[in-house]
Amino acid sequence: MNEQHPDDSTGMHGDADGFRAGFVAIVGRPNVGKSTLLNRLIGQKISIVSSKAQTTRHRVTGILTEAEAQFVFVDTPGFQTHHRNALNRSMNRTVSQVLADVDLVFFVIEAGRFSDDDRKVLGVIPESSKVILVINKIDQLKDKARLLPYIDELRQLRDFTEIVPLSAEKGRNIDSLIKAATPLLPVGRPMFEEDAVTDRSERFLASEFLREKLFRLLGDELPYGIAVEIEKFEVEGNLRRIFAAVIVDKPGHKSMVIGHGGEKLKRISSEARVELEKLFDGKVYLEVWVKVKSGWADDERALKSLGYE
Repeated sequence: MNEQHPDDSTGMHGDADGFRAGFVAIVGRPNVGKSTLLNRLIGQKISIVSSKAQTTRHRVTGILTEAEAQFVFVDTPGFQTHHRNALNRSMNRTVSQVLADVDLVFFVIEAGRFSDDDRKVLGVIPESSKVILVINKIDQLKDKARLLPYIDELRQLRDFTEIVPLSAEKGRNIDSLIKAATPLLPVGRPMFEEDAVTDRSERFLASEFLREKLFRLLGDELPYGIAVEIEKFEVEGNLRRIFAAVIVDKPGHKSMVIGHGGEKLKRISSEARVELEKLFDGKVYLEVWVKVKSGWADDERALKSLGYE
């Protein structure tokens, strides 16, 4: 997996042939499928996915280089409208900062729905932004005849540059989204090597993949105040040694994560290790333990130490 950075000496496409390159924000309320869309667009899993709100807490960048354009996609946290602690404020700041900086916005909603929370997210997108409305999960829309009237209603909300219905999970109509977005990017040189898929470090990806397993395997027991801190990340040839702490808010949450006889934590660690070995294409030694840090989600200093902006 490559994590390359801009390099003008690559000899790749220049301005003269009309090549385009730019930043694209993927925004929407929680659980509309933003991370699934990012992973589908770049053809590799780098953004974690679960059915729970707040799965994505950080800015995650995915890079796609096509014959005519390079897209730098920024998967943002779902904009939070119901919680007001420091973690949620940090996540919302991330969304606002990204929106101020990109060339194009994919505003993702769920087919057949447009809630007050969707409306609030749309209100955060600057009026000057070019916006493609991405209607996701069309495969789950039972009455397909509803789609066209639904799109007509959505046209009244804003002057969207394009409207693209698709299914990120099934991979349907993804090509149409790329085709619609390509001419909207500015003409310019690629910012990353052609085979790069993300600018995030392996250390960051390790913490995210472990956090995904916590979300998936703890189910409804998952405590709200949970995070992952990579305390040590060592590379020895093709082997990565990763030492990680799961941060919980209360002592009672620690036993939930560990499980009876440590079985729950063993399974979480084992499944995370398997996915990390696929991601890094090499062996991974993963050691995980649980720490209690009361009130970490509302502590600005604790958030900063855990990598929140």
